[in-house]
Amino acid sequence: MVICVLAPVAWSQRSARLEPNAPYDGRYTFARIRYTQGYRLAWGVDYPRMERNFLVILDNLTTMSLRKSETNVYTLDDPGLARHTVAWLTEPGYWVPTEAEALGLRTWLQRGGFLIVDDFYYQRQWDVFERSMRMVLPDVKFFRLDAQHPIFNGFFALKKLDGMHHPATTAAVAEYYAVYEGNDPTRRMLAVISFNNDIGDYMEWSGEGWFPVNLSNDAYKFATNFVVYGLTH
Repeated sequence: MVICVLAPVAWSQRSARLEPNAPYDGRYTFARIRYTQGYRLAWGVDYPRMERNFLVILDNLTTMSLRKSETNVYTLDDPGLARHTVAWLTEPGYWVPTEAEALGLRTWLQRGGFLIVDDFYYQRQWDVFERSMRMVLPDVKFFRLDAQHPIFNGFFALKKLDGMHHPATTAAVAEYYAVYEGNDPTRRMLAVISFNNDIGDYMEWSGEGWFPVNLSNDAYKFATNFVVYGLTH
C-alpha cells in the first residue's frame, strides 16, 4: 500500500514541468543544473518544490535580495549559468556530462562558480560522480570536511556533522567533501559535496511530516550555510 502511494509522488516530482527562467535583475536566483546524459529525469528530483521551500526560509532568515517564486534551470554549457555564482546539482550518481558540458562546468568553476552537490549514496553512485568530475577536472581530489570548516559556521554554527543520513537508508551516514582550486585546501573551494545524504529531499517534504523535524531543520541549515558560503567566498 505504501509503495502504491509513494511511487506516483516520486514520479510526479521527476516529471515536473520545466518553468521558464527568470530574467537577470541582480537578485539572488536559485540555479539548478539540468544534465542531458545519464538518467534524464534525475536532475529534476525535488524540482521545484525544494527550491520554493528553501527560498522562503532563506528569505525569512537573511537580508538577501532574492526571488522566492522563480528558480532557474541550466545545462552546464548554457551561457546563462555565468550570471550565477552558486548552482545546485542533484543525484550526481546518474550524471554524465557531455564534453561541452564538462568544459562549461570547468570554465564556470574557474571563473568563480560554486557548485553544491547533493543526493547520492553508496560507492556505486560515488563512482559515477567521480568519473564525471574527472571529465571536468582530470586531477580532481576530494577532501573530507569536518565541523571546524568555516562552511559549517558561516551562518548557522553547526557544531557536529553526524546525525543526518540519506532518506533511503539509515546505513548511508552523511559525509561532506570539498573540491578546491588546484587541489589546495588553502585556496578557493569550488564545490561542496553532500554524500550519503539528500538535504534536498528533507527540504522538499519538510511540511508533510515524512521526516523527523530535526533532520528537516538540519537540511535547511546546511543548505543556507552552503549558499551563503558560496556567495561570500
